[in-house]
Amino acid sequence: MSERDSSLAEIQEHRAKIDEIDRQIVALLNKRAGHSLVIRGLKPGAHLGLYDPKREEEIFAKVNSYNEGPLYNENLREIYASILKVMKETPSV
Repeated sequence: MSERDSSLAEIQEHRAKIDEIDRQIVALLNKRAGHSLVIRGLKPGAHLGLYDPKREEEIFAKVNSYNEGPLYNENLREIYASILKVMKETPSV
């Protein structure tokens, strides 16, 4: 097997692993969204506002504490800011 073929085969292996990780991420994001929607429905009964900037900062801090790299904390904050934005825009079922 040539070096090119070997490299292409290894790329395919890594892409297959990434595809599986993406499948898991999608499942986890949907699971997270389900919990967020339940919390949203409970907030009025607890006399809490729908948006809580303090809670968002807690989420960012927790995510940073889980980070072992290679992503930078700023990268994770950007990703989670997008996740939280989508959660706020997701209609209740």
